[in-house]
Amino acid sequence: MKHLFAPVSLALGICACTASAGNVSEETQAVASSLKGSVFVANKRGNTLSLIDLASGAEVQRVDSCTNPHELAVSPDRQHVALACYGGTSVDLFRTADLAKVKSIDLGENARPHGIVWHPNGDLYVTAEGRQSIFRVANPTSAADTSEFATNQRGSHMLAVAPDAHTAWTTDLGSKTVTRIDLVGNDPLISREVGIEPEGISLAPDGGTLWVSTRGSNKAFALDPHTLELRHEIDTGRFPLRIAVRPQGDVAVTSDLADGGLSVIDTASAEVIRTIAVSSPEEAERRFQVTIAWSGDGERIYVAETGTNTVAEVDFGSGQVLRRLTTGEGGDGLAVLDAS
Repeated sequence: MKHLFAPVSLALGICACTASAGNVSEETQAVASSLKGSVFVANKRGNTLSLIDLASGAEVQRVDSCTNPHELAVSPDRQHVALACYGGTSVDLFRTADLAKVKSIDLGENARPHGIVWHPNGDLYVTAEGRQSIFRVANPTSAADTSEFATNQRGSHMLAVAPDAHTAWTTDLGSKTVTRIDLVGNDPLISREVGIEPEGISLAPDGGTLWVSTRGSNKAFALDPHTLELRHEIDTGRFPLRIAVRPQGDVAVTSDLADGGLSVIDTASAEVIRTIAVSSPEEAERRFQVTIAWSGDGERIYVAETGTNTVAEVDFGSGQVLRRLTTGEGGDGLAVLDAS
């Protein structure tokens, strides 16, 4: 996305920041307070990484990170979180337990890492927007063996990876394309123009459909993952910056920045079946809603509100905002670590 804020410095330390419950009911607050787990937040204006405890709703720790961090991902063993350093050239690894930085993996000149996936196979996959490529990082916590795959498209921004790790897909903002990359064989690159400014991308859990949101055309698209042929085109709310398929695979949700809401798409019928008001069109510019992430059970959606340094916690069933969780300056990338 276009980055409207300049990085600023922030005094850091251990936080005891409380969540804002707003005007939600006592019953809703009780539901929220029963939740377990953590949310990690990349604070792109503050150049920090936050840890929010879901039981208390408090930001319990915030540490210095790299410049302008964006997306992040938690390792399959839950021991590390990887941060894409969009203002630089590295992917930085932190321990989830205490946010201690343990490693920095450099991807080379002009990398500008952004979209990131920590695959169940243990490998990291990350876009390198400045190099028109993606990287696979095998054994990231030890030898960190890197392989680079060209997209040949401008602004390869967000990323999805197949369950078998044989294929990856990017949204390429500068080229207005979606690109399919073969990671193990010799299949040629496939790039297809999709809408205006494709940015959000999410693969169905079974790998059968690729979902893309195009912020400039206010649409979501369902694509054939292998050929990138169009299956469905769906009108969404305004400026759908992200799209995320629920873990159960039954719906895909877009984060509609200009509306301050979410469009819920039934994946079987490819129709918007409801909308969820996280804020309002009047509040949208101030809150600047960006990244969304599901809880592992698909019961909650976490919505980063970059302009107000908050993360909205939304109950999917009721559509209610349970809490607004305070984070660092410009909270953007999210990763949810459910209680084990």
